[in-house]
Amino acid sequence: MHGLKDTKNWIAGLQWFFFIFANIVVIPITIGEAFGLQQAEVVPLLRMSFIVTGLACLAQVFFGHGRPILEGQSGLWWGIYLTLVTTTAAQGMPIEVLGGSLALGVIIAGGITIVIGVTGLGPVIAKYFTPGVMGVFMFLLGLTLIQIFLQGMLGIPFGGATDEATIDLPVAGLAIFIALLVIVISIKSSAKVRSYALLIGIILGWALYAMIFGVDTSLAGEAASVRLFPLGGLTWDTGVVLTAVMAGLLNTSNTFGALKGTDEMLDKTTTRKDYATTFSFTGLASIASGLFGLVAYAPYVSSIGFLRQTSIFDRMPFIIGSFMFFLMGVIEPVGAFFSTLPLSIGSAVLFVSYLQLFNSSMDFFKNITLNTLNVYRSAIPLFVGAIIMMLPATYFESIPAFIRPFTSNGLLMGIILALILENMLNWERVGTTPLDKQ
Repeated sequence: MHGLKDTKNWIAGLQWFFFIFANIVVIPITIGEAFGLQQAEVVPLLRMSFIVTGLACLAQVFFGHGRPILEGQSGLWWGIYLTLVTTTAAQGMPIEVLGGSLALGVIIAGGITIVIGVTGLGPVIAKYFTPGVMGVFMFLLGLTLIQIFLQGMLGIPFGGATDEATIDLPVAGLAIFIALLVIVISIKSSAKVRSYALLIGIILGWALYAMIFGVDTSLAGEAASVRLFPLGGLTWDTGVVLTAVMAGLLNTSNTFGALKGTDEMLDKTTTRKDYATTFSFTGLASIASGLFGLVAYAPYVSSIGFLRQTSIFDRMPFIIGSFMFFLMGVIEPVGAFFSTLPLSIGSAVLFVSYLQLFNSSMDFFKNITLNTLNVYRSAIPLFVGAIIMMLPATYFESIPAFIRPFTSNGLLMGIILALILENMLNWERVGTTPLDKQ
């Protein structure tokens, strides 16, 4: 722990803190907005997000995989929550039923994740998540999250009110300016300055937003107690619970992506023990998220982009940043202050950060050989998943209710199709044998 005396570690830790903060703070605010919570009810969601995320990160770095990888509320799950709000609203399902069923499904999925870790099934499951599957996952996850961030940048609300919403031009203009600024700094500046591009974007964007639009103190001024199941009491809807359990299984792809994606970068090889401990702590964090109305947890594959962009590979800055984030939830006034970060600014910075998922996707696709005969292995899940994302929720009303929440999610369907297609035959031989070439 001698690294605590190094000023560079504290500066880098502050960078990690703001990266964790920017990734996490937007999620409970958007979930609260989508589920129609009052501003006072959003504050405890934020505080528990800070506490659970800080503890999960520290648990993973000390007792789990031991790497500087953000353990946070999963982007895959986040996209599912927001998609289900839209699709189930079109079907007439009460929002409390959706929230309660999601909470139950997340708790079940967390338990399954722990079982995967304890039984050592991680490496077995990992065999099915081939480079082709991971390439599809990274690309579709990027599409899902970039869509969310772009919506936040443009000032479009989340939830059921999006049909009548319009772009807030002043807010969008500032958000786009900040996004472009972060990109320019990341490309044009020196390596030393480039590592703090996200931090510069958040601080400058926040200050400009306050100067132009004023400071939103509505969240900071409210005090509400933490309670269990704030999105709705536990209930059972077969379609929602089934979707949640399936999402929990597919959420393991985040673990494979984050660990495999940092092997070469950190000069490590993922072991069975790494998988076992990582899944166990992820499962515990997910159960806690189900209890407190949070999105389920996973190692963040976006950490790969952050590590590449900043070259901060040491664990100490990550430990410092994680502990600071935990304290932000414990010390209520501090958490309340940081909860006033404008959604548009947080979304703009994350928009730039998550563009790196495209690069991660291409890195996986480089490990497979595509030709005119085997291109279907990737083209089908990519295009089908992307098109489903664009379809209105009302299109799926003719599908049976118990599978409708699952089939209407482009990310889940894309991953499932990729898993089936990639593992049904040896695609590397298709298009390369003499018979295929005739």
